[in-house]
Amino acid sequence: MIRVVKCGGQVLDDPVLLEAFCRDFAAMEGPKVLVHGGGALAGKVQKALGMEPVKHEGRRVTDDATLQVVTMVYAGWCNKQVVALLQSFGCNAVGLSGCDGSVVTAEKRPPKALSDGRVVDFGWVGDVTPDSVDTAFLRQLLDGGHTPVLCAINHDGRGQLLNTNADTVAASVAAALGAGLTTCFEQPGVLRDRNDASSVIPSIDKEAYAALKAEGIVADGMIPKLDQAFDALDHGAAEVRICHSSALLGNGGTLIRK
Repeated sequence: MIRVVKCGGQVLDDPVLLEAFCRDFAAMEGPKVLVHGGGALAGKVQKALGMEPVKHEGRRVTDDATLQVVTMVYAGWCNKQVVALLQSFGCNAVGLSGCDGSVVTAEKRPPKALSDGRVVDFGWVGDVTPDSVDTAFLRQLLDGGHTPVLCAINHDGRGQLLNTNADTVAASVAAALGAGLTTCFEQPGVLRDRNDASSVIPSIDKEAYAALKAEGIVADGMIPKLDQAFDALDHGAAEVRICHSSALLGNGGTLIRK
C-alpha cells in the first residue's frame, strides 16, 4: 500500500524534530509520498516583514503579499530543506509544488458567508479535491524509485498561484491514490485536554467528532485536520491516523474511522 504522510509546520520549524522525522520517514518501507506545510515559519516571516497573519477557522487568509511569502517559504526553503534531509538519509526525494507537472491543481475558494452576516474572503486560497491530483505522474515517480515531496502551493492552470491547506492536499492525494494517510504534527494525537499530552483520544468516528466539536474539545486548527481526515476516508483513502512526528513508525496516535 502507498503511504501518504503529512508533516506539520511546527515540526518543520524545529531542526531536531525535523531531522528525526526525516530519518524515520526515510526508513519507511514501500512507496510513499510526503506532503508538508510550513505555516509556523510563514507566520514568522510575515511578522518580520511587518505583516500580521490573518486566519479564519485555522485557514490562512492570503492576499497578494501573503501569497509571495508562503510561496517563498513553502515551495522554497521548507521544501528544499526537507528534500536535502531525506536525500542525506538515502531517500531519493523529489521536491514539487502543485505547479510542477501540474501534479496538484486547485480552484480559488469563493468568499464564505457567515451566520452573523459577515463575509470572509480568503483571497488567493485554493481548494483541492482528489480529482485535482495527477495520480499517473505520482505513480510514475514512485515506480521509478522516487519519493514525491509536495508543498501546499498549487495553481489554477490559468497562471494564478494559490495557497492551499497542506492537510487538504495530503487528504486529496491519499484519496486519489487509495493510500493510507498519516498526519504528523507536534502533539501525540487528538487530545481530550489540549494541556495534557496523555489525554490522546485513541479513535474518533463522525458521531464522536460532532460531539467533540460541540463541547469545544476539538477547535481551531484541529477542525480542518479532522475535516480532511474524514473527507479522505469518504473519497477512497485506505486509513487515516493522526500522531506525533516521533510516532511515524509506530501505531500510536488517533485512528480516524468512518
